[in-house]
Amino acid sequence: MAQLSVVSGSVGLITLQNPPVNALSAAVRQGIIDTVETALRDPKVKCAVICGQNGVFCGGADIKEFGTKITGPHLIPMIHAIEAGNKPVVAAIEGSALGGGLELALGCHYRVAHSKARLGLPEVTLGLLPAAAGSQRLPRLIGVPAALNLITTGRHVTAAEALQLGIVDQVTDHDTVDVAVKFALSVAGQSLDARRISTFPCPRPAEMDALFEDAMQKVRKSARGAIAPVACVQAVRAAATLPYAEGLERERELMATLFTSGQARALQYCFFAQRAVGRWSTPSGARWDTSKPVPVRKAAVIGLGTMGRGIAVALAQTGLSVVAVETEEKQMMEAKQAVSGMLERGAKRRGAAPVSDRIIYSGNIRAVADVDLVIEAVFEDMALKEKLFQQLSAVCKPGALLCTNTSALDVDHLASQTRNPELVVGMHFFAPAHVMKLLEVVYGRRSSPQAVATAMQLGKKMGKVSVAVGNCRGFVGNRMLKPYIEQAFYLLEEGATPELVDQVLEEFGFSMGVFRMSDLSGLDVGWRVRKGDGLVETGLASGPSARVRQGRRYSPLGDLLCEQGRFGQKTGRGWYQYEKPGGRVARSDPWLHSFLEGYRARHGLVARRIDHEEVLERCLYALINEGFHILEEGIAAAPEDIDIIYVFGYGWPRHRGGPMFYASMVGLARVLERLEHYHQAHPDVPHLQPCSLLRRLVASGSPPIHKWREVIKKLHSQL
Repeated sequence: MAQLSVVSGSVGLITLQNPPVNALSAAVRQGIIDTVETALRDPKVKCAVICGQNGVFCGGADIKEFGTKITGPHLIPMIHAIEAGNKPVVAAIEGSALGGGLELALGCHYRVAHSKARLGLPEVTLGLLPAAAGSQRLPRLIGVPAALNLITTGRHVTAAEALQLGIVDQVTDHDTVDVAVKFALSVAGQSLDARRISTFPCPRPAEMDALFEDAMQKVRKSARGAIAPVACVQAVRAAATLPYAEGLERERELMATLFTSGQARALQYCFFAQRAVGRWSTPSGARWDTSKPVPVRKAAVIGLGTMGRGIAVALAQTGLSVVAVETEEKQMMEAKQAVSGMLERGAKRRGAAPVSDRIIYSGNIRAVADVDLVIEAVFEDMALKEKLFQQLSAVCKPGALLCTNTSALDVDHLASQTRNPELVVGMHFFAPAHVMKLLEVVYGRRSSPQAVATAMQLGKKMGKVSVAVGNCRGFVGNRMLKPYIEQAFYLLEEGATPELVDQVLEEFGFSMGVFRMSDLSGLDVGWRVRKGDGLVETGLASGPSARVRQGRRYSPLGDLLCEQGRFGQKTGRGWYQYEKPGGRVARSDPWLHSFLEGYRARHGLVARRIDHEEVLERCLYALINEGFHILEEGIAAAPEDIDIIYVFGYGWPRHRGGPMFYASMVGLARVLERLEHYHQAHPDVPHLQPCSLLRRLVASGSPPIHKWREVIKKLHSQL
């Protein structure tokens, strides 16, 4: 709702009231219409100020209304009524003015913002565009290039940048409503002809066609198949080339297409899923709302390789005191330099002072004796980590949390090396750790609810999207990645090329296909793991046994490339070739193509034509099938957990919602049918055998994704 009071004798103060962010629900929209009408009619009221309660102007449309039949008054006529009124209306922006909130402010005649406020039109991130005339008013106010930038990215701007761009008229450090009231009184009685943005001509850039062509190309490249950014460009183009009323009609048409699209559903699902993963639970009954985190003021990182450095930076930027331990002198010197550079760049980006003084370096493990929490990021070797956890258990103060950044090793086994296994959890960061948003928090069989809650809360403080998962080989993300990569290898054996596989996956929306990704992260990483598992046999063995391990199909292609010293970008050769070691631009490699031909000939494999659909189905459905196993085993509590891990940690295109959401969109029966088809063709690949949970969901009539939990619960109660 909205409340009207008269202040300073003649100012109508309209306060939006819909906590927490004063979203524009039907009741709020009706409230604005009623209070504005009253203020415009009341002869005592000479001008008006619109503000939001609790220090937030307005967070935009009420996303809970999406997907339902929207009732109540529409935003556009409501905003037009404010703009067309004969008394000046000032928006007093505190906290945030986002989406419909900023569109409401653009309908006001003046805008005053608090210096800490943030403004933006983030609709594109939900698969939509600003459809309450935002795409038409903003270019008229700040010009086409700046409006394109804000609308196609959805980024938020600070009050200072908003002032510079011309979105707001004044920025204040004082009480924003007081300043806005004084401002309103100072303009009361003045003509409003020059203040109604919808009547402004849109500034026409000199090379307009070229500008829009360039914008469209950039957007298509970065959007990777998302349709909303493209529609945003088209809407701004309408503002630049059509009269306001016609531009508004074009905005409405484009929005109608987006609103019902599968992509908008996927992006909105992601929005809610990101919030849902914070409400974690474990099979033992620990929950987010009943588990109290322990305060963490001082933390330690052990091992200052790439990962340890990123974690140290992320902790320091969170405001903690950090002890960074590295026993190798050379590594320590390099790490100090790298960390201070990362902190300086981060501070510059945030416009804050560097926090290098928060980190103390030491070559001695005893330096961690008084910390509240330790994260080890040493080399991925079980014997090394066992020894370290034994030491930590002896050195750390009672109650200190011991966390491992392992990406696949057994957290329960590491916990068994300590005196207090309940204090051990996994905190699996993704490289670079100070940039990547995802954190997998891995609870072991004996991890206490407090330990899980503390790791989850620390992740949140670090700005991470933290997901609680159970302990198994590879946890959620890496475990699902294994069958995906295996299928890509098998496709090469059967006649595909790295270029074909990567092209199909990149057209789907991944920023990198399997083989470009492998070259970037280094082929030797997986090779080392496979050696540790006893899967690697050296030499060019031929015959059936060369492609079988433990009774199932195995592709030694990655091992053979590593034996040739082809580790990817770092050596200038991998699945592709690069101009030099460390080069970034992947080029097709004739050597690799003839190597694949020789490999197939040696193993009696006949290359066949593989189409795009088969590449996509085999790679994605094998990954999705593993996701169903993870849900069935209770390693992830819900499909949202898996989807958020894949969107934030593995480059799954957000506009496709995540692997499990994608399966529900394709149709579970279709996924099941294709898995059965491929498993029949490749009976020696267990990952293609459909999971019993998938079969059960299909037998239950393929319920919508938010109902899967009920089927999973029923399954668990029967086991």
